[in-house]
Amino acid sequence: MDGMSTLQDPIRLLALRDTALSLDEVYAAVEHDAAGGTDVFVGTVRDHDAGKGVTALEYSAHPSAEEELRRVAKTVCAEYPVLALAAVHRVGLLEINDVAVIVAVSTAHRGEAFEACRRLIDTLKHEVPIWKHQRFADGSDEWVAAC
Repeated sequence: MDGMSTLQDPIRLLALRDTALSLDEVYAAVEHDAAGGTDVFVGTVRDHDAGKGVTALEYSAHPSAEEELRRVAKTVCAEYPVLALAAVHRVGLLEINDVAVIVAVSTAHRGEAFEACRRLIDTLKHEVPIWKHQRFADGSDEWVAAC
């Protein structure tokens, strides 16, 4: 999925991609003349999890992930006074420090932007069927549901 929407729709960009994500692209998607606050969250691959060294992650998405991402975005727009929203997530193999997910929300006021952006990333993480396969420095690995 790689969808830009109309200017009337606050959902400006939703995508699952197997290529590097662009913070500039996501930020540009949520620019809005009436916005007094824009909040952006960038999730990156860290070098550890639960006390173990991580060497890489591989993200996989269920075929329904794009539809679920849109459902989550619509829910956030219904619950908050969102002017513009964007969410992109990587799939495939990622290395340490690679950007895995970027979400952004613009609203008239900063507090609403913070709240809506947090709701967006938290709900995406728990409800969109994206899984990560963590590879550890000790040679072990594990699958983790959601992102």
